[in-house]
Amino acid sequence: MEVAADLQVYLKKFFGFGKFKGDQEEIITNVLAGNDTFVIMPTGGGKSLCYQLPALISEGTAIIVSPLIALMKNQVDAIRNYGSEDGIAHFMNSSLNKSEITRVKEDIVSGKTKLLYVAPESLNKEENIRFLTAIKISFFAIDEAHCISEWGHDFRPEYRKLRPMIERIGKVPIIALTATATPKVQQDIQKNLGMLKARVFKSSFNRSNLYYEVRAKKNAIKEIIRYIKGQSGKSGIVYCLSRKKVEELAEVLKVNGIKALPYHAGLDASTRARTQDRFLMEDIDVIVATIAFGMGIDKPDVRFVIHHDIPKSLEGYYQETGRAGRDGGEGKCIVFYSYDDILKLEKFMKGKPVAEQEIGRQLLMETVSYAESSACRRKYLLHYFGEGYPSDNCKNCDNCLQNKPSIEAMDDVARVIEVVLEVKEKFKDLHILNILMGHINAAIKTYKHHELEVFGKGIEDTKDEKYWSAVIRQAVINGLLGKDIDNYGLLKVSKEGHLFLKKPFSVKITPDHDYDNEDVNDDDASNLSSHKGGHATDPALFSLLKDLVKKTAKLKNLPPYVIFSEVSLEEMAIHYPITLEELSHISGVGQGKSQKFGKPFVDLISKYVEDNEIERAQDMIVKSVVNKSGIKVSIIQGIDRKLPLEDIAKSKGLKMPQLLNEMYSIVSSGTKLNISYYVNEQMDSERQKELIEYFREAQSDSIEDALSELGESDFSEEEMHMMRIKFISEFGN
Repeated sequence: MEVAADLQVYLKKFFGFGKFKGDQEEIITNVLAGNDTFVIMPTGGGKSLCYQLPALISEGTAIIVSPLIALMKNQVDAIRNYGSEDGIAHFMNSSLNKSEITRVKEDIVSGKTKLLYVAPESLNKEENIRFLTAIKISFFAIDEAHCISEWGHDFRPEYRKLRPMIERIGKVPIIALTATATPKVQQDIQKNLGMLKARVFKSSFNRSNLYYEVRAKKNAIKEIIRYIKGQSGKSGIVYCLSRKKVEELAEVLKVNGIKALPYHAGLDASTRARTQDRFLMEDIDVIVATIAFGMGIDKPDVRFVIHHDIPKSLEGYYQETGRAGRDGGEGKCIVFYSYDDILKLEKFMKGKPVAEQEIGRQLLMETVSYAESSACRRKYLLHYFGEGYPSDNCKNCDNCLQNKPSIEAMDDVARVIEVVLEVKEKFKDLHILNILMGHINAAIKTYKHHELEVFGKGIEDTKDEKYWSAVIRQAVINGLLGKDIDNYGLLKVSKEGHLFLKKPFSVKITPDHDYDNEDVNDDDASNLSSHKGGHATDPALFSLLKDLVKKTAKLKNLPPYVIFSEVSLEEMAIHYPITLEELSHISGVGQGKSQKFGKPFVDLISKYVEDNEIERAQDMIVKSVVNKSGIKVSIIQGIDRKLPLEDIAKSKGLKMPQLLNEMYSIVSSGTKLNISYYVNEQMDSERQKELIEYFREAQSDSIEDALSELGESDFSEEEMHMMRIKFISEFGN
């Protein structure tokens, strides 16, 4: 098809993006060629674009089957803003009245509508089938396709009736899409939809923009409040396991000045809908929710997902953290962990069938392993989902950023493998651990494993259970051992494990965390926000743009991200576009959005550039902004990350006096710089207090005068400058 060669042009025209993500282009080409297509792509990977773009450039109307009314409305609103007419996209479900349905059908017949979102229940109505039979359909897209499978996590019987309905309407290509599918679920989807020969695209589960962190669950509510207050204006979700905890935490957040609301299945439908809308419209910043929240919300700029309680499984954890950073921007995933929570979850399983309890416990133990491990969080998660990760350091999780010293464990890995072989590969990791540690229980006695030569050998050299747990886990992550999940997690020695015994190689580990015995002080909460991502944006301009987007959104009665995403706003605050043409080159904007929403934004930026004497780069498409404002932004970001000032100066090619001058300029313009972390290392509190009192009462801001009055022997010139900057920032701004 000729349009396939021009996909990059269409991508830029409709969506404002310069390039495709992952397999998107290949998937779209396959759809346009009229082939059945099956897409397994994690949340945030860009599934929607895989059917939206081919729908926009194909003849006829694409029928998008979606189970969630809220999601339909959000996607229709978003698509309409990429085109010149509202009729380009519609939804047809039980929320519409007769006159609204008539208008939808008129737009479809006239050829205006390129995408029609329908619920499976609506598709099953005879009058709708007759109508769709009479129009030109480009293809069917089955979103949330796992709903078809009885083994899927959100099975819907209506989805299993889709194939007969589609055949009645006419033989057209099908694209099925899901964020999670085991091989069993995948086969069931393809079989039920009659698309066994479909080309399958399975994307990586790696979300490189997500930062993963596990923290001891001590003073958790206090830490959550402090963290959210440090994320002013950003959207986030806090997950709790019980409805009671959701209500309690939401109330505590509100009392502490955080715009938050609860969300759980115990609330009536209208309350839940209003809460979702307020979150999308950014009237509130935080949703406190059970796992019932999130599946129907297409909000790309959720900046943090916090788990107050550890999830029941890593599948649940991955899905819930997947709500963060779907636009490719910053996404922090923080979970509070205590083994007491695991014990509570185990109690909930009592009364269930034994087999179900065993599987549930195995899933829980995988969650424990993830939480307590000192290995790369990303590598651990990807390994769990059957995907490798090439490095032992992702540089975007708490374990990797802490750079803890590792221990050579080659001989101990070999010992673990030998024990697994000695017990005929018929036991789980806990049993292997008990053998190594010399713990006698009923199973050890029954199988006479206390008579093995290796029994109790693990406690030599003062090695404890945490150490051996880490050794077993590292052997699994390295592929030397495998876990048979279908058989309750029995440890098996892989081909690579057998080869390792013959020819060992270096295996480094770091001991597991012991969260229940970890001390947490008040400063730890602030460390939650010490890892910051993002670009070198101009924060003042970004704040103005965010306010304007909210104002525009209210006028248009649309969620703010539908106007422009945070990623687009960040790029505007880097490149300072002052014409609609320049604005159209910003990622995620394009000609359509530029013409539709752009004028007040370029007017604001133009005035900002003039008022602040910003030296714009000549070619904003190719170059980054290299000017004084850019240097100041980098300094602010470095201080936000609590980097040593010497490191910040070195990275910008500045000497210390030059850095101090830039910092003076920043605080003098009204921007706060919290340099307490640096000053506290240089000076004790009494000396700081003396300087603060001096600057509070001094008639002159001269450092020379200060040195003369206080004495050069008591304070250095650099200390004076530091404290004066701190004083201006804290008391003047």
